[in-house]
Amino acid sequence: MDVNGNSSGRRSVTYHPSVWGDYFLAYDSQLTEIDPLEEREVQQLKEEVRKAFIAAPPASLEKLELIDKIQRLGVDYHFENEIEASIRHIFENYDDCNKEDDENNLYIVALRFRLLRQEGHHISCGVFEKFLDKNGKFKDSLANDVEGMLSLYEAAYLGVHGETILDEALTFTTGHLESMLPGLNKLAAAQVTHALKMPLRRTLPRVGAREYMPIYQQDQTHNEVLLRFAKLDFNLLQKVHQRELSGITRWWKDLDVPKTLPFARDRLAECYFWILGIYFEPQYHFSRRITTQIISLCSILDDLYDVYGTHDELQLFTNAIQRFDTSASNEVPQYLKKLYLTILATTTEMEEVMAKENKLFHVAYAIGEMKKSVRAYHQEFMWFYTKHVPTFEEYLKVSLATTCYMTLATTSLVGMGDIVTKEVLDWITSEPLAIKANCSICRLMDDIIGHEFEQERGHVVSAVECYTKEYNVSEQEAYVEIEKLISKAWKDLNQECLHPTPVPMKVLLRIMNLTRVIFLLYKDKDNYTFSQVKLKYFINTILVQPVTI
Repeated sequence: MDVNGNSSGRRSVTYHPSVWGDYFLAYDSQLTEIDPLEEREVQQLKEEVRKAFIAAPPASLEKLELIDKIQRLGVDYHFENEIEASIRHIFENYDDCNKEDDENNLYIVALRFRLLRQEGHHISCGVFEKFLDKNGKFKDSLANDVEGMLSLYEAAYLGVHGETILDEALTFTTGHLESMLPGLNKLAAAQVTHALKMPLRRTLPRVGAREYMPIYQQDQTHNEVLLRFAKLDFNLLQKVHQRELSGITRWWKDLDVPKTLPFARDRLAECYFWILGIYFEPQYHFSRRITTQIISLCSILDDLYDVYGTHDELQLFTNAIQRFDTSASNEVPQYLKKLYLTILATTTEMEEVMAKENKLFHVAYAIGEMKKSVRAYHQEFMWFYTKHVPTFEEYLKVSLATTCYMTLATTSLVGMGDIVTKEVLDWITSEPLAIKANCSICRLMDDIIGHEFEQERGHVVSAVECYTKEYNVSEQEAYVEIEKLISKAWKDLNQECLHPTPVPMKVLLRIMNLTRVIFLLYKDKDNYTFSQVKLKYFINTILVQPVTI
């Protein structure tokens, strides 16, 4: 029986129910009230950290390490201008800043390289040539320097195309760090394990900060003021996020997915965590809420087109989304009417807020991307319906849109303020290299992880299927080649984040963070669809459990 009470030959799959249910409804304004004394202490500690930052000599190791620790602990958003100015000074005075002793210290050279690249400065990877032997390989003696190896390992993830020395650095450091792990002391082992699991370039700032705090605390040289500031700031922000999720949960309950759309994954808390990955800073609360609503609705659409809707229903629904008008709700199947009207209501709310800021045009771009995603969903369904397996290139052209990452990247900019101009929105909706790379990583990681599950269901064309058929190779060979495409896309993204950037770095950071979410959720399995373990753990540590002070 379907949701209309009729028997049908629909495709079907049963997903586990929501892990969280109404849990976050309890986080009302009273429960998440911020203690004024705590808030005052955070401000005092912030000023102490700022003074220490200013006092550190401009290009010293002390300054570099302070920037690194501030970023790892997730409080760099408080010192954006200071960090940017310091890094720019180091870049502009690079030759004057480096003493010969520093230049022979792998830890310092790699740390400086990474911090400069992170800010978009194109420092040459040639700085690592001095650490090669006469055969052009990294010196074996470097393996005794755990701190240096870790620093080089993290720096290697900032590589772009053609930088073979960084490719070799990554292979070299990964192998040695893994082999030396059993013999390391407790602190070094924790640092190496954390890095191998979550390289900085691919780690969500909020998750990275939560995991790094106990490691940093073990370091006897840690800055007590900075650590306490980071912990208190994390907990204060956590209350802000809890309150936000409580409000979005009330909105989600009105849609009543388990009852009205039982074929869909009920993953509201998971979707909020996803968007929290794009931006956790308090000033982006409106953008976070509407983008969470959009990703939640896109998740339902994904399941509608992938596992439930019939040919006629999906044609009607696709047409209605292209019209994007309340009157079209009369033309969609009854069980989809509320979903359709909810999509329209969500964008109407966006329009009302943006109109007050004279930025109504932001919303038109977001709607345009949603229409594009739905057209792509319908195209994928038609491939299934007609039993057509497209070429790999044809598949990617369509399936990059069905990641919904084009929609999410565009929607995430709505409400971000004056930094998002018409030119920025024109850029992001033109499918530039950064967006293609971002969507490629999402699509290809998803398809590799989900291939067996999809094959068992007999649903949906995937990248693996298209590649094996077109190139007449085994699934294992397809996985290897697709992994190469994922690595290439990461380098594309790194390249786009180097000056001169096509758009402000704050915009590119949203795209980078979207990609980092995928790395976290799809690295070993589909942790979004099957969210009972790994994703439950992350939601618990980021949105439920405060950091112990």
